[in-house]
Amino acid sequence: MNSPVNPAGGPHPPSARGRSGVRCRVPGCEASVGECGAGDSATASPLLVIAGPTASGKSSLALALAARFNGEIISCDSVAVYRDFEIGTAKPSREERARVPHHLIDVVAADDFFTAGAYARLAREAARQITARGHLPIVCGGTGLYLRAMLDGLFAGPERDEPLRERLRRRKRRASLWRLLRRLDPAAAARIHSNDEPKLIRAIEVCAASARPMSELLRSGRDAIQGYRVLRIGLTPERGALYDRINRRCAQMFEQGLVEETRALLERYGPEVFAMRSLGYRQAASHLRGESSLAEAIAAAQQGHRNYAKRQLTWFRQDAEMHWIEEFGPAAVTRSQAMVRDFLLLSESD
Repeated sequence: MNSPVNPAGGPHPPSARGRSGVRCRVPGCEASVGECGAGDSATASPLLVIAGPTASGKSSLALALAARFNGEIISCDSVAVYRDFEIGTAKPSREERARVPHHLIDVVAADDFFTAGAYARLAREAARQITARGHLPIVCGGTGLYLRAMLDGLFAGPERDEPLRERLRRRKRRASLWRLLRRLDPAAAARIHSNDEPKLIRAIEVCAASARPMSELLRSGRDAIQGYRVLRIGLTPERGALYDRINRRCAQMFEQGLVEETRALLERYGPEVFAMRSLGYRQAASHLRGESSLAEAIAAAQQGHRNYAKRQLTWFRQDAEMHWIEEFGPAAVTRSQAMVRDFLLLSESD
């Protein structure tokens, strides 16, 4: 069962009152425990989600909350799962991982194929084990599809069709994949960016194999997580401040040796591994091929991350149960601690 909080402060109007007459303790929710659903299961365990765009301060907030509420962190990042990709993923440092247990980081080889379904299985098992130890699972990251897979489940889609995928990858005209998907599944095309080749190919593949739009399949057959009450906190800093942080983080990655790391990864794994297409590595590889200067590569990485942040916010804002925090740093920690404290009191009172 999910937490009752959302961007508007709660799913019910201020006048809503449930049959129990006992109001929900989550800040902003005016409904009763029985009406908002937070008390539907006396056995439900608490689970915390920290989501938001890149460079919004999710990791530092998760660390602070883990230290305060005896938590363990489950990373929700589609590139951090791969070993050997370090600088461009902004993974928590070794010291941070030693201070607070982290899960789903460095769990697969760089040349392995990893899916949202695989992530969901591993993340749910990690949450189960953390709960069994009496700790608070804290899911932290910005990969919206992975978070949806863990919490809401995925539809039973068809297997990969490598010959079809290869034919689709050979399409060179700009946005041709997106235009094809728009003909097959307009609803899916409206949600996927025209440059997001992996998601476009998968959506087309699903349509071709099932003879049904992927958006239609997504509405049925999901296996939502059971046994948890979820509090979802989203970070949405002021855009100018966020973009400044993104620009500084990208520049710092290159200063820390992103080009040299990319060169070593290309020599070891080649250019076709999934993580090599991710932001930062893609621009560093372009520089290594002589297609851009270092300054141009940094600027392209900064622009790419800013665009990605927009898409992340668009994705997460579709979640009606997300409680948004606009501040950075200590202010975000203070607000989040109050919400989590009340959320856990609600859990303990059931």
